[in-house]
Amino acid sequence: MPDHYPWQSHGGGLNGGTLDAVISQLPFAPWSWLVPAFVLGACIGSFLNVVIYRVPLGMSVNEPKRSFCPICKAAIPMWLNLPLVSWLWLRGKCRQCHAPIAFRYFGVELLTALLFVAVAWIFLPQSAAVVIPLWILMALLVSITFIDAEHLIIPTSLTWGGSVVGLAGCALWPQLPVLAGYGYEWLSGMKQGGIGWAVGFFGLWGVVELGKLAFGKKALKFDKPVAWSLREPENDTDPIYFVIGEDEIPWWDIFSRKEDKLIVDTTEVRVNGVAVVAGKLVIRETGIELADGTTHALEDIKALDGVATNAVIPREAMGMGDVHLLGMIGAFFGWSGVLFSLFAASLFAIFAAIIGRIGFGRQLPFGPFLAMGAVAWMFGGWRLWAWYLDFLGPIGIGSNF
Repeated sequence: MPDHYPWQSHGGGLNGGTLDAVISQLPFAPWSWLVPAFVLGACIGSFLNVVIYRVPLGMSVNEPKRSFCPICKAAIPMWLNLPLVSWLWLRGKCRQCHAPIAFRYFGVELLTALLFVAVAWIFLPQSAAVVIPLWILMALLVSITFIDAEHLIIPTSLTWGGSVVGLAGCALWPQLPVLAGYGYEWLSGMKQGGIGWAVGFFGLWGVVELGKLAFGKKALKFDKPVAWSLREPENDTDPIYFVIGEDEIPWWDIFSRKEDKLIVDTTEVRVNGVAVVAGKLVIRETGIELADGTTHALEDIKALDGVATNAVIPREAMGMGDVHLLGMIGAFFGWSGVLFSLFAASLFAIFAAIIGRIGFGRQLPFGPFLAMGAVAWMFGGWRLWAWYLDFLGPIGIGSNF
């Protein structure tokens, strides 16, 4: 084992030593930064609620500038938009329409505040240079967790930006990619972060591609012809649903790739209420192709239904959003952090499936568990990894790492 764990500050980062020196000269004890960290985290959490609500809907986080009630759309004045306080003061209800405001808004603010405090408590005494990148990581993981849990998507705009921040963090504090290497120069830190990104991204991408080959299609066959239809969303947050027999499948579960196509063997087809040629119907994300070769753009279709005998539905073993997320985690924590986060995420997912009986019969979002695995690594999981390598060392295995 090394004389110093990589979490212990040795300087050598890109301007990291200078920032640490400035912080050390301030007339404040490290614990005195915890209250500002909590307040900042709560404020960031308030903004994350905007991100979580708007980004999946394709809305700008800048326009409209003010937050608004998701029910009545009334703008929320600044004095009623105080993090944590406003939700408690208004008892979780909109001041205008009195509709309930989900506890999630309060929970996101509190969770982000607590994570910011934990980062400041653990890492500020080690290196001030790494605190801001890790705060950004916490904000990204909170956003991704709640977006994926609700919409089963992970916006790549968040993970790509996070990967850049992760590499910058490795330059500021080269000890960040723990146990990926013991060099303490900024270039070494970025190198290990880059290796971590590659291992996370391409490793999980390979798993996704193999899963697509093995489990990429789901065949539905019926003893008797059954009704099918495309059901329009009831509100802005719901997707289109493909309904056949008793199965209801959201649009985003079917079309993960541009080449994905849904094939339905039909005995009846109606487009906008008009009967058309039945037979093999091919449905793509942007349109349909009838048995006679006629095509219709999806935006021109107001209603689509009929009767079918079977269907072949494309599916993914895992979404590409998880691939980008694990790459981002690797950019912060190196390849060892990737392996630990993936293993821990699998355990968390199995535990959640058993306890909550989720994932049985419907897709289980994996992003939240990857986020939990990354947080577990940062707040102590690396010690388990170090212990494991130390355990393997005497038998001649750990030394090879």
